[in-house]
Amino acid sequence: MNENFKRWCVYIMTNKKDGVLYIGCTDNIIERVKEHKFIKYPRAFTAKYKCNMLVYFEEYEDGEVASLREIQFKKWKRDWKTKRIEDMNPNWIDLSMNWNLGLNKFRK
Repeated sequence: MNENFKRWCVYIMTNKKDGVLYIGCTDNIIERVKEHKFIKYPRAFTAKYKCNMLVYFEEYEDGEVASLREIQFKKWKRDWKTKRIEDMNPNWIDLSMNWNLGLNKFRK
């Protein structure tokens, strides 16, 4: 795979089923989820509301398209977001549960 190729993700984190939702966009979903789970930024929204479960994500090749999708998601009504999550993940399972997050270090 070309190392210059990036895969962008729009994702939703939560603290529990039907709980607080956080929508984000990143070019490194594994590292970003790790930052949320291990509270790299203690004053961040996800830290304050303990949003440490990845319940939804979409992948994009283009960062601008992903960013526009993130903005679109943030404008949606909550029930639309919930339906999107439940279409992909009906039990609101943490999709990153079995990922190897490399817990010994964070990206710089």
